[in-house]
Amino acid sequence: MERQRNISEFILLGFSYDQNMQIFCSVLFSFSYVALLAGNLLILVSIRRSPLYHQPMYYFLSHLSSMDICYTSTVTPKLIGDLQRGTKTISYGDCMLQLFAVHFFGGVEIFILTAMAFDRYAAICRPLHYMLIMNRTRCHLLVLAAWAGGALHSFPQLLMTIQLPFCGPNELDHYFCDIFPLLKVACTDTYITGVLVVADSGMVALVTFVFLFVSYVIILFSLRHHSAEGRYKALSTCGSHVTVVILFFGPSIFVYLRPPASFPEDKVFALFYTIIAPMFNPLIYTLRNREMINAMRKVWCQTFLKETHN
Repeated sequence: MERQRNISEFILLGFSYDQNMQIFCSVLFSFSYVALLAGNLLILVSIRRSPLYHQPMYYFLSHLSSMDICYTSTVTPKLIGDLQRGTKTISYGDCMLQLFAVHFFGGVEIFILTAMAFDRYAAICRPLHYMLIMNRTRCHLLVLAAWAGGALHSFPQLLMTIQLPFCGPNELDHYFCDIFPLLKVACTDTYITGVLVVADSGMVALVTFVFLFVSYVIILFSLRHHSAEGRYKALSTCGSHVTVVILFFGPSIFVYLRPPASFPEDKVFALFYTIIAPMFNPLIYTLRNREMINAMRKVWCQTFLKETHN
């Protein structure tokens, strides 16, 4: 523990030291964060204030929007602030907190995506028993299991990291505190810890991705027995889910499912699952979803009319 206290803060190297590039990134990420907040809050409020909230798919979608906001907010405001101020330091305590929060909310999001895939499987492959399978109690339990899964994933990451001694270099080649950059600057042999991280983060991402892939393959095969209109509606909904899954899991698997090491390219891939995927989720889920568009129009038109009459 004494060796850990030799370093009280870390320096996040970020993307570039070029002033013009920092200004460009600051504007870009600020716009992305505002768009992400606006889009996900729009979905969240629209679902909560409409009858769609009582449908399992939209119930899970509202929780996914909440997780997108929480997950990205653990990283993006700090990143934007660093770019604007030109200071890129983070205290040891804040670094450990950020590490835990990123993996916790990321883990919850992964398991909510899994619950959404199970919901689509039940709706398309077991339509006669759908409401029995996806009753409200089971939906609540699936969300609770997602939170428990996020905790089971993130606590081991934190416990492994806080036991590492940091006594030398304190520069992390990343824009937020993640475990592989921290392993790189720890002044001890981190091979075993790295293998455990791959077994945790890497295998969680891979196993979940395989489960989702198999689920959607089964759904596609079952669509052969549906009408053309039913196939179109199911493909439209599942297509949105598959797009989100690829955007989130592709980069995650690349970063975490490999021999323990930290590469400069990791920062670019991390942008996909920390900023880009959460920002595009509202667009992906609403662009071809007539129910969602109608609900949003109805909720916000009613709100506008009430304000006008008042």
